[in-house]
Amino acid sequence: MASFYDEIEIEDFEFDKETQTYHYPCPCGDRFEITTADLMDGEDIARCPSCSLMVRVIYDPDDFQDDNQETTIDLRKQEVAI
Repeated sequence: MASFYDEIEIEDFEFDKETQTYHYPCPCGDRFEITTADLMDGEDIARCPSCSLMVRVIYDPDDFQDDNQETTIDLRKQEVAI
């Protein structure tokens, strides 16, 4: 079981639209990072690239659901059924 420095709500992170990455200040001086792709995959751990600290991100997975992915999965099911 991993040990987390803290649990932080996604609303407290800063969002970089260009890189699609959320950032939150780390005590070491760098920033914890997690991407929207990570969140869409159900990942809830933001890591600091400069030290070993990790935080758990509190967020609603439904806010990061990819509607196109769901449609693709539904189409695959239909193809198999045909």
